[in-house]
Amino acid sequence: MTEAVNNVNTAAVPEDPQALAEAVAKSMWARDRAAQAMGMRIDSVGPGRATLSMPVREDMLNGHDICHGGITFALADTAFAYACNAYNFNTVGAGCNIEYLAPGLPGETLTAQAVETHLAGRNGIYDVTVRDSKGTVLALFRGKSRRVAGNVIR
Repeated sequence: MTEAVNNVNTAAVPEDPQALAEAVAKSMWARDRAAQAMGMRIDSVGPGRATLSMPVREDMLNGHDICHGGITFALADTAFAYACNAYNFNTVGAGCNIEYLAPGLPGETLTAQAVETHLAGRNGIYDVTVRDSKGTVLALFRGKSRRVAGNVIR
């Protein structure tokens, strides 16, 4: 998906919802230095949804030799951001919570799948599930979004 997202032309804003979500992801990714630095990858995006993955590197481990919770949170939060911005309206997090269910282990690839569960006016709710490469659910994240002025693709 990363390759497909990177090939989208953002000169004109697409009307097709899937093409728009991909163009928005491309535009956001170009400026998303944090996600790039953590080695995240966009696996797929669409209207109100996004799936991102990231390998657990040695520099991401905490004092228990498991993935730091903040790193897991960052992956979930980033998937949330790509899902709620997919409509090309600048959208920010208004609040969130996360439940850690199992640790991410060194060498594993974590995948965060964000799905829109509610969107009304300027407010949305998105559920994100973080899994390891075996499919074990590691964390459940719920993000509340708020649309603000402007568009992602200008």
